[in-house]
Amino acid sequence: MLDPDLAFRIGGLLAMTGWAGLLVSLFFAPARPAAVAAARLGLPAILALAYILLIAAGWNAEGGGFGSIAEVRALFADDSALAAGWLHYLAFDLFVGAWIAEEGRRHGIHPLLLVPCLALTFLFGPAGLLLFLLLRLALRQPRKEIPA
Repeated sequence: MLDPDLAFRIGGLLAMTGWAGLLVSLFFAPARPAAVAAARLGLPAILALAYILLIAAGWNAEGGGFGSIAEVRALFADDSALAAGWLHYLAFDLFVGAWIAEEGRRHGIHPLLLVPCLALTFLFGPAGLLLFLLLRLALRQPRKEIPA
């Protein structure tokens, strides 16, 4: 089985690599950068595989489950399940960050406006997504009416 401590450390390094690639791609990469593709698909897939291995090892925590907060607390008392939970955050936040970078580019949002969205997504996941959605809404071009 996969060592939870090793998975935690390597998962963090992989995620940081992906986030660095996203930031670099905002300013220096072509329209469809490989860095975004790796961050959006490749690295989250690796993290997801490690997640599956860890959750399989930690699923049998006594009293653990998703039916109550007490069951979730018991589930995460197992190091394998706890590391799996962390990899879950890393994979999904990175995937969302890559989506933000791609959508921002597609909508013509200046990279300097995307950096706070990515930073907030990196640190607080859904808060960064919300900031990006509000930014995209605020910068949306009004539809031009076509005369009849």
